[in-house]
Amino acid sequence: MATRQTRTLARLMMAPAVILLLVWMIVPLAMTLWYSFQNYNLLNPAMRSFAGLLNYQFFYTDPAFFQAIGNTLIIVGGVLLITVVGGILLALLLDQPMFGQGIVRILVISPFFVMPPVAALVWKNMIMHPGYGVFADIARFLGLQPVDWFAQYPLASIVIIVAWQWLPFATLILLTALQSLDEEQKEAAEMDGANFLNRFRYLVLPHLARAITVVILIQTIFLLAVYAEILVTTNGGPGYATTNLAFLIYRTALLSYDIGGASAGGVIAVVLANIVAIFLMRAVGRNLDR
Repeated sequence: MATRQTRTLARLMMAPAVILLLVWMIVPLAMTLWYSFQNYNLLNPAMRSFAGLLNYQFFYTDPAFFQAIGNTLIIVGGVLLITVVGGILLALLLDQPMFGQGIVRILVISPFFVMPPVAALVWKNMIMHPGYGVFADIARFLGLQPVDWFAQYPLASIVIIVAWQWLPFATLILLTALQSLDEEQKEAAEMDGANFLNRFRYLVLPHLARAITVVILIQTIFLLAVYAEILVTTNGGPGYATTNLAFLIYRTALLSYDIGGASAGGVIAVVLANIVAIFLMRAVGRNLDR
């Protein structure tokens, strides 16, 4: 009886926080869903009418829609490839004993704490600038022609910037997992004559499988909504070369003032993100059950 009363009291104490969380999540989503069925333009907010599925049709038939989805997938895939492979390599490096190991680890994870607009500005004006950027200076030192990254390789530039921001996160997760590997297993493999590649393939990599899955899941959720880096560097261009789904919604809302169309795009983005999340959660579940 006392246990049942304790549980009831605990639920009552948690109820305000749960209700606040639900309101915080459901109200914006409900308003987005409502406006997606309305003709609502900020240039004439007094003129409202029911649009039905016309906003969804307008957003779906936008010439940039499929290119935006393709760019979104390229950004997500490219960043995941760089961060997972680079994170494993950095984790292996940082796991070795070295002088000033703590300082080195802090320096490696520090880019993760830089705000995305600031990071994008630094890369745009100080590193990738074709006139006085670091890459241009290196190219001239090697006798090569500097590359105008945001004009010639705009989408690759976005991938590099975002990957630089997320690489510390992957490194931290993978390093933590690597340090949990039993030292006795490593010593046994070395005594059996296994070289570094065999130890990495048959011992380290299987041990990191769960951490890699978690990194992919968390990063994918955030990478689907990359926005600030694109706004600061390329503004979605040239043309629609770097426009992803999140930036296309921004263009529809704040450049075309079409709240109805942007809301429809937001609903589409939520549906696509949930589809991706479902597949990733199933992959994570299968991995964790092993």
